[in-house]
Amino acid sequence: MDGFVQFMEEKFVPVASKIGAQRHLVAIRDAFMVTMPMMILGALAVMFNNLPIDAFQNFMASIFGGEAWKGFGGSVWNGTFAILSVFIAFLVAYNLAQGAGKDGLAGGAISLGSFFALGGALGMSSTGLFIAIIVAIVSGELFIRLIGNDKLVIKMPDGVPPAVARSFAALLPAMIIISLFGLVAAIFAAFGIPDIVGAFYTAVQEPFMGLASTYPSALLIAFITPFLWFFGLHGANMIDPFMQTINAPAIEANVTALAAGDVAPYIVNKPFIDSFVNLGGTGATFGLIIAIYLVGRKNKAFNVVNNLSAAPGLFNINEPMLFGLPIVLNPIMFIPFILAPMILVSTAFWATKLGIVPAATFMPPWVTPPILGGFLATQSISGAILAAVNLVISVLVYIPFVKISVMQELKREQNA
Repeated sequence: MDGFVQFMEEKFVPVASKIGAQRHLVAIRDAFMVTMPMMILGALAVMFNNLPIDAFQNFMASIFGGEAWKGFGGSVWNGTFAILSVFIAFLVAYNLAQGAGKDGLAGGAISLGSFFALGGALGMSSTGLFIAIIVAIVSGELFIRLIGNDKLVIKMPDGVPPAVARSFAALLPAMIIISLFGLVAAIFAAFGIPDIVGAFYTAVQEPFMGLASTYPSALLIAFITPFLWFFGLHGANMIDPFMQTINAPAIEANVTALAAGDVAPYIVNKPFIDSFVNLGGTGATFGLIIAIYLVGRKNKAFNVVNNLSAAPGLFNINEPMLFGLPIVLNPIMFIPFILAPMILVSTAFWATKLGIVPAATFMPPWVTPPILGGFLATQSISGAILAAVNLVISVLVYIPFVKISVMQELKREQNA
């Protein structure tokens, strides 16, 4: 195991670090971090309108008459999920430009104009996320290169306010970039594709979401995040751009299908992973905390770290455990840290696939404690029960390795 760790440190970690710091992925990740409060609010509005309790639905209908009471939730949805792609189109380009030392506001505004020029008004909701990201990256890169070209700068006389000078500095790059996307839209329209966003969603994004919702992909997601964390790399941040592009459309599609009485098409999404797999954080480390309380009391160092990690772990913050125990680069903990999430994702996937538990249609805040998160994500008691069962499984997976760690530590103390 020591040889494996040394090999991975030398060969894998440098490559993974470069991927994690790749500026386009960082820009996408940071953009979705900004939109997270709006996504949670939109999910709350959806849950409010579609709470599967007949007594609640009948009570609201009797007070407000018919479906009128759902107007509030619908309005909140219009201000969140319905314009999610607009936020992303602006924020990704903004982050790219800022990272390159350019005018982030101008870069974001030009990207937003380019998105609408390409037909973004037809795909402002989560269905247009892929197109929004592509437009933001392309327009952002063009802006970074054009804004530094002296031939494209309109010189303003001295005394002109800086804000006015900056707007004129971005004038010609904006005209070129937005016109370019308008030209692309015109070419597609000439070939009989007026709705580029809709066509792209049908041809690429929807099949991609279906692929990402398979059991092998669920296993891969459960594996890759703790694997990266074992080497000290923030695995959740590194795969977040991938997860977020399928997240909002998948939740939206699940809600629509369930409202129509159909089977939810997408099992794997962020609330699914957060509520049933990452119990206490990546690696299901709340199970490790309980396991140490059960069988690790003889190790004083474990107890100190465990007591400090328990409260944050309840809210899925496990950095104290990852670096304090530690789990990072700990060969003994490597196996359960990888194994536990893969077992949990298997039980959760098949419980959902077989209809034992409803699909995740609501995105609780990622700091929602285990079990409660399962209830909120699925809006059902069965979701809470599944989360509880998975928590017990994680404890059982960690117990043998905690015992081994305690035995080794006791031997070291005796030798010392």
